[in-house]
Amino acid sequence: TLFASNDELFAKLRAGNPGYDVIVPSNDFVERMAGADMLMPLDQAQIPNFKNVAKDYQDVPYDPARKYSMPYTWLVLGIGYRKSKVKAVPDSWKVLFDSDEYKGRIAVLSEAGDMFRLYGKYMGKSVNDLTDADLKTIEAMMIKQKPNIKAFHEDNGQDLLLKGEVDVVLEYNGDIAQAMVEDPDIGFIIPKEGSQLNSDNLCIPKGAPHPKNAHAFINYLLDAEAGKKITETILYPTPNDAAKALMPDAYKNNQVIFP
Repeated sequence: TLFASNDELFAKLRAGNPGYDVIVPSNDFVERMAGADMLMPLDQAQIPNFKNVAKDYQDVPYDPARKYSMPYTWLVLGIGYRKSKVKAVPDSWKVLFDSDEYKGRIAVLSEAGDMFRLYGKYMGKSVNDLTDADLKTIEAMMIKQKPNIKAFHEDNGQDLLLKGEVDVVLEYNGDIAQAMVEDPDIGFIIPKEGSQLNSDNLCIPKGAPHPKNAHAFINYLLDAEAGKKITETILYPTPNDAAKALMPDAYKNNQVIFP
């Protein structure tokens, strides 16, 4: 099942697990779902390929000691743009959040949490330290900018860019890396104010009908060869060191994938 946002996944499972064995929430929702008692603790003895995961991703603040999740990809948000349509490289969040320069040619994410945190970055704040007053300020900025925005997309910003429907888009680096293979007129930049790191994660929801198979599937996804095939297809940065070692230098040295 594809879900449009983490909020939709959360709402669907909050009412009870309708039969899923494995789900793929982003980092902040791993923390939220674990806190709401919606995830099954993992038995790492059944996931020996956890050893393939890079050290930085073996113990993370949103899931200490990886009690509830395994990393699938990591990713960073930036600006995808059509080189022939911009006056200069759009190296500030201002282009998306606080300007009418590309009025009607802008797409941003529909994921509320990401939007608020990145507006915080634009204001010079930490994404982890926004106050109620900051949220009010950001809300007013969003309302002011809304007339300039063509679409609040559900993670298909690269398609809008490829089709020529927008010229600048808030999107994940892997999605733009895929688009750049198809169209050399596409570029990607992380704005000078900074961005946030995200990670998509493999979890077993409470009430999973086949927990043993779920562990086996997650272990398979962390296999070096399987991880390589996944990475070749999606072009996202992999947290799997064994898979990364099998990838060509063109991948390892790609500054969109590993900014």
